[in-house]
Amino acid sequence: MQEPLIRFFRAARGAGVRISPAESIDALRAVEIVGYADRTALRDALALSLAKTLDEKQALEACFDLYFSAGTPPGPAAEQAAPESDRGDLTQMLSTGDRAALGTAMAEAAEAAGLAEIRLFTQVNQFARRILEGMGLDRLERDIAALAATAPETARTLQRAREALGEQVRELVDRNLVLFSRGETESLREEALRNARLTALDRRDLARMRVIVRAMAKRLRDRYARPRRRRRRGQLDARRTIRGNAGWGGIPFITHWKQRHVEKPRLMVLCDVSGSVAAAAEFLLLFLYALNEALSDIRAFAFSGSLIEVSQVLETLEIDAAIGEVLRRIGFGSSNYGRALADFETGWMASVTRRTSVLILGDGRGNFTDPRTDILKRIGERAKRVIWLNPEARASWGTGDSDMLRYAPYCTLVTQCNTLKRLERVVAELLGAQG
Repeated sequence: MQEPLIRFFRAARGAGVRISPAESIDALRAVEIVGYADRTALRDALALSLAKTLDEKQALEACFDLYFSAGTPPGPAAEQAAPESDRGDLTQMLSTGDRAALGTAMAEAAEAAGLAEIRLFTQVNQFARRILEGMGLDRLERDIAALAATAPETARTLQRAREALGEQVRELVDRNLVLFSRGETESLREEALRNARLTALDRRDLARMRVIVRAMAKRLRDRYARPRRRRRRGQLDARRTIRGNAGWGGIPFITHWKQRHVEKPRLMVLCDVSGSVAAAAEFLLLFLYALNEALSDIRAFAFSGSLIEVSQVLETLEIDAAIGEVLRRIGFGSSNYGRALADFETGWMASVTRRTSVLILGDGRGNFTDPRTDILKRIGERAKRVIWLNPEARASWGTGDSDMLRYAPYCTLVTQCNTLKRLERVVAELLGAQG
């Protein structure tokens, strides 16, 4: 009887409990010892085998209570006590009120219908119908129709019992939906947020976005920090090989290869936090904060009218305080890209070298002020590359007070970037990450 426990492991993972294959094996062995009869002992055995933190223990116990009240087969003893021959005809079970037989028939029909595979609320009616059909719904409805002519009162009683059964099956399906859709729902929600426009995100999504952004930044760090697997060793360095094997008469026991050193890029990020991008600014800063945590040798700047360096703020304060401090200092003003570029040239242009990548996050709308494209041109001449990520739709570039079409010729790459997924992809490409 490993299958019910395997389904339980899946439900527990959806509830946030991390379960490795080795821990699954330990839990199965523990259940072999304690059995299914004592539910308290069974729950404690699973909690001891699987939960690693207090939060996981609480989540697992809540999942256990829901799982074993959701019509899940409790173990070998219960199955032996309710063999298939006890199931009988659905009409007879409803007529006699045989609740034990109905419960067994429902559990078997749910198993046959694959109820553990339910993931979406739109599947509830579909699974409920499958279970009822598996219990003999078609025959029951024919019986009710036949009795309506000869025994109308009996037919009405059966119809009421049929409706009550439908409610019980629906409740069973709903409980299993809560159990087995949790992980899938979180995954779907996370993917939706990764693909949602930054300007359309709600503040209620901020906590979840923080988790997503940290995971994205960690992936970038791990990919970039991991030693690159060399598919080819490169060109043989004959001179070093011969010199290094002189002690063996020139026989090349030890080979030396010419390898190209890949330098880590220096990254300078300029983030627009003005009113025109207020809806996206906080999420851009959130990503910048996480990126600053994940990667060294990054300098961060924020601007609306004037520009300031915020690297130290992001390094020393917690995320809420850091973002709040940046926005308090410089956020939600009127955009003036020309002044911000002039501030950057005066204060930090000397730090830009051929190893430096400059990343600009903003909509390029300067409220009809001088865009100072000449400064961006000089930055591009000094830097390795200049990449501009714009949260606005490309069709809006160059309209109204947008100077994007003026800035574009001086950038290595100008691209629409209005989702976290796109932001991650561009930054991964910038850092040379693969995959």
